[in-house]
Amino acid sequence: MTILDKIAERAKLRVARYKEKIPADELKQRALSLPRRNFPFEVALKSDDLSFICECKKASPSKGLIAPDFPYLTIAKEYESAGADAISILTEPEFFLGSDKFLAEISREVSIPCLRKDFVVDAYMINQAKILGASAVLLICAILNDVQLKNFIATCDELGLSALVEAHDESEIKRALNCGARIIGVNNRNLKDFTVDTDNAKRLRELVPPEIIFVSESGVQSADDVKKIRESGADAVLIGETLMRAVDKKSKLAELRGDE
Repeated sequence: MTILDKIAERAKLRVARYKEKIPADELKQRALSLPRRNFPFEVALKSDDLSFICECKKASPSKGLIAPDFPYLTIAKEYESAGADAISILTEPEFFLGSDKFLAEISREVSIPCLRKDFVVDAYMINQAKILGASAVLLICAILNDVQLKNFIATCDELGLSALVEAHDESEIKRALNCGARIIGVNNRNLKDFTVDTDNAKRLRELVPPEIIFVSESGVQSADDVKKIRESGADAVLIGETLMRAVDKKSKLAELRGDE
């Protein structure tokens, strides 16, 4: 069993515990009762230049503990002030030390869209994301079948949430497109063994039609990396610890953008 499979299995157990506290039907009604916004995450990624999704992440299986203190509200506000277009917030508690409260509190404090980055294995987690204040959720092709992908995208549409559908190879790109994805993210990090290939998104970009928003994820270390991503025709880039560890996030984001 790969680490990705382990994380997905733990997510299923987590959802089972959630459902013991709040039944699925009750949670769904709560989510549907909230205002349906017009996909602000997608709007934010449709700028003329490369959009930046900046990540709040305390830890990861590949990097270990990234931010021991993790002042997540301060980090999120600094991202917004620096000019981030959206914020990605890890909520997976065991392998990434995330928490639902990170998303709930950050979404209340910033005006830019928030992505719930987790390992969605049940529509319950999408309804949760809506209630927690997310504008988008991550759907990972490698842990979902086509029926799940289609149903989860439909659930997102019903709630006014965007679905960032993550793929890692050609077959997953085709699956994402066939299931109706409007945003496709290509992860340069293989979630099965955590190796990084920074050219992965560039190779797969040509398989995605121009009307589909394309996001390059992981592996960004420098302005040169961002320059290559921009030249590949990506619409957005997701940046993690490279930016999060910077003391001056505004200057670092400007550096990565290649601002004069």
